[in-house]
Amino acid sequence: MSVAAQQSEPQRLLFVFLRASLPDDHGKGEANRFHSGEGGALQPIMCVDKSLGELSTFAALVAEAERIDKDWQLVLVAGLAGRNGVPPTSDDAEQPLKMMLHAVENGGDLSKYMAFDRDGVPVQFG
Repeated sequence: MSVAAQQSEPQRLLFVFLRASLPDDHGKGEANRFHSGEGGALQPIMCVDKSLGELSTFAALVAEAERIDKDWQLVLVAGLAGRNGVPPTSDDAEQPLKMMLHAVENGGDLSKYMAFDRDGVPVQFG
């Protein structure tokens, strides 16, 4: 959140909360990796956009998300820049959020997004 505040244009942050699950057609090796905390299929379970003024800390974001749905493991984060000093609105965030959801649902490239676990530890997809 502090990185977003340092940008030259005002930012809106986009969040997609994810759950990892074992695909129905998994093999034994995939099941073993999944149960050791690796692999699995990502499913989006909720999303939200927030202005920087609506956010205080990562812990507060986690607490808010848990009030809605406790069953998530990761959150994808992206920044949406405003223009000419005007911050983006929730309406401006609708299409980028749909694109994030589409990338997750279709196994797209998630490397352009930041990802964190519930404790705020960065996660890399590989």
